[in-house]
Amino acid sequence: MASTADFRNGFVMEIDGVLWQITYFQHVKPGKGGAFVRSKLKNVLTGAVVERTFRAGEKVTDVRLERRPVTYSYTDGQLYYFMDARTFEMIPISAEVIGGDQLRYLKENMECEGLVHEDRVIAVDLPFFVELAVVQTDPGVRGDTAQGGTKPAKLETGAIVQVPLFIEEGDVLKVDRREDKYLTRTAG
Repeated sequence: MASTADFRNGFVMEIDGVLWQITYFQHVKPGKGGAFVRSKLKNVLTGAVVERTFRAGEKVTDVRLERRPVTYSYTDGQLYYFMDARTFEMIPISAEVIGGDQLRYLKENMECEGLVHEDRVIAVDLPFFVELAVVQTDPGVRGDTAQGGTKPAKLETGAIVQVPLFIEEGDVLKVDRREDKYLTRTAG
């Protein structure tokens, strides 16, 4: 058992037989009345997000998820298939469970982390930093910094990020997928 004092982003708990992961939480101490915790919970299996309020100190059943390496293989249009690095079995995961923000950066043969509950992979997390090639961007014009010196670039997975003017098509970029943010150009 854990209490609301143990809450953090990524914390997984079981409520009424369903696994929920905290994506956001805020401890609130009003001037009058008892303290409480406002949270957004994501259903680990379906990807549905709900808001829930807990009383301060309320007990919840915490769940320990093991992390296991998995590799993205392919999609059939509805499900995304990952190969478990330990058992070599193919694991189908729906787009809702992966999340649209992660799908923009998913590419074949990408090493990811599978979240395992009761010896079954139930969800997948992509690495925070991914390296992807630029497939389309406008040429940068020297001295054109009226817009802060950045331009949009389309990456090989279809994601679009703002990049400096010197970035060209074919460059491989390191991107923080959590913030859709260009970090650096790599030698890849």
